[in-house]
Amino acid sequence: MSTSIYDIPVTRLNGDPASLKDYANKVLLVVNTASQCGLTPQYDGLETLYQKYAGQGLVVLGFPSNQFGAQEPGSAEQIATFCSTNYSVTFPLFAKTDVNGPNAHPLYVWLKQNTPGDGAEDIGWNFAKFLVGRDGKVIARYAPTVVPSALGATIEEALKA
Repeated sequence: MSTSIYDIPVTRLNGDPASLKDYANKVLLVVNTASQCGLTPQYDGLETLYQKYAGQGLVVLGFPSNQFGAQEPGSAEQIATFCSTNYSVTFPLFAKTDVNGPNAHPLYVWLKQNTPGDGAEDIGWNFAKFLVGRDGKVIARYAPTVVPSALGATIEEALKA
């Protein structure tokens, strides 16, 4: 297993390979997303956080997942269109990802294993959030029902560190 989040390869929504090294020294908010979920309106709050704090070093990273209630059935193109048309999403989106189970993406395995406290539990639903500091360490994990606007103070603290 990777010892650093920055060593984990990811794939952009358009299929291009990417590196989390591109986000070194940034504060990351990693979120498993879905387009047909009751929590889907959180895209608005995630985009608001991104717009507010990107200039200070926050990057929201969206990882669509179809693991919960088949609520992300679309193709990459459909996901991109949905997010831009309905929520004006400009933060980076990545390829559809399993977050639990034997096919869980290495990023989510790493996040769960490196979260303080009881963070190693499986992700329970869409829009679980992991806040990662500039040092590449997980600061906190948030339940899907925690709205993005509730994270502002913690994000501000992380950006100052």
